[in-house]
Amino acid sequence: MTSTLVHAALFAALWWALTGGAAGSWVVGLPVVVAATAASRRLWPRDTGWWSPLALVRFVVFFLRESVRGGVDVARRAFDPALPLQPALLELRSRLPPGPAEVLLVDVMSLLPGTLSVDVSGQTIRVHVLDEQAPVEAELRVLEGYIAAIFRIPLDKEGSAP
Repeated sequence: MTSTLVHAALFAALWWALTGGAAGSWVVGLPVVVAATAASRRLWPRDTGWWSPLALVRFVVFFLRESVRGGVDVARRAFDPALPLQPALLELRSRLPPGPAEVLLVDVMSLLPGTLSVDVSGQTIRVHVLDEQAPVEAELRVLEGYIAAIFRIPLDKEGSAP
């Protein structure tokens, strides 16, 4: 019950923020919040735990920094033909369990410099990279760690989710 109230409060806060707190928007907003809460409770896997607000703040800082770095890197490569381009397809085995955490990983990895998620098959994610010599796997593992922290998913020493 508490988890349902937390979901509803988050969706209500999101609605309020998106509508600028307009009182008249709640005629539509209330049914939307109820539907979103019901859908999230039905779709959210019960065994993934809940999220960590502090880890989410750390992730947002990381996300913003890496988004800017990725944009600058791609722009530099576009305007300077001397910079190396060695495109390749790499495969990364996800250490996250299937579900919201893995979906977030696949969606966000495209914002890292020179990477684009192409395909997901089981726990294997195929990633297109602009430069196969870049430390892409290490960067993606850092991203995976931030996401695991948000969802409070422990990663063992070998790097897989228990």
